[in-house]
Amino acid sequence: MSIYLIILIKVIFIILAIAHLYYSFINKENSEEDKKVVFWKERVEFIFIIFMSLLLIYIFNPRANRTALINSEIKLLFYLFGFILLITAKCSIFLKESPIFRNIQNILGKNE
Repeated sequence: MSIYLIILIKVIFIILAIAHLYYSFINKENSEEDKKVVFWKERVEFIFIIFMSLLLIYIFNPRANRTALINSEIKLLFYLFGFILLITAKCSIFLKESPIFRNIQNILGKNE
């Protein structure tokens, strides 16, 4: 039951993301409707991350071997969770502040 709830939350997130893209496409990014969509999209994404984190904790608890519970639905959820984390990661914080990347940019002449 909980797996299907997580999948439902993911579907709602995808619908809201598509609605936000639609509002961006028709140049209504800052409209009241788009602000509501973004508001709910962010909340649904947060709920999805919380549920997926709880699922990870439940399955990979070192005191109980539950790896046999990993079926095709859970594999799909883990796969999508990885993409969500990569897409929503704030890479700019790391790339702007890292001295290694600043040095590489200086060498390449991108940060003069």
